This record gives sequence, structure tokens and C-alpha cells, in this order.
Amino acid sequence: RLLLGSDWEGERWGGLIFTNEVGGPLNRSTVLRHFHRLLSRAGLPKMRVHDLRHGAASLMAALGVSARVAMEVLGHSQISTTMNHYTHVAPEWQRDAADMVAKGLWA
Repeated sequence: RLLLGSDWEGERWGGLIFTNEVGGPLNRSTVLRHFHRLLSRAGLPKMRVHDLRHGAASLMAALGVSARVAMEVLGHSQISTTMNHYTHVAPEWQRDAADMVAKGLWA
């Protein structure tokens, strides 16, 4: 940015956080190419960038983060969106729930 001086385009785009070399929006194909390269280096399967949101929501649920906090982090306007679309019930949670019900019934 300092090197480009008045040629910097960033202000024209409303103060983007991540930009190309001259301050403009990033090209979608370039971002995806870099993203897939990083996944490959990390030994992870190919996925969509949006899949990271699902993973983040599921991880927050697994770690016991409240649904309300997850909703705020993900930027949803309704908690139902967070709960219905972004969290998944892991099989071990289903087993834990069944164990808790059994314990409650036969305690």
C-alpha cells in the first residue's frame, strides 16, 4: 500500500480487509486455488470454503459453546439457522443422550 501511494485502489472499494496487490477485491479463482493448495499441504480433503462455517459451528457445539454465542459468531439473525443448518449431532452425542436418559429412568 505504501509503495503504490496514490495508485492504491483500496479506498474506492470501501476499505476491504483482504485485497489484491493494488487494493481491489480478490479474484474468486485465485482465492480458491490458494485455499485448495493449503488444504492439500495440510493433508485435508478438498472442500468448499463455506464448509469451514459448518465445521466451526459443529466444533463450537462440541466444545459446549452456547447456541446464542455461536449464532453471533456466525452472524445469523435467528438461532434456528444456527441450530438447524450448521450443527450436526455426532454419533457419540446420541449415545451420551441415550445413556443419560437410561440413567435418569433407572437411577
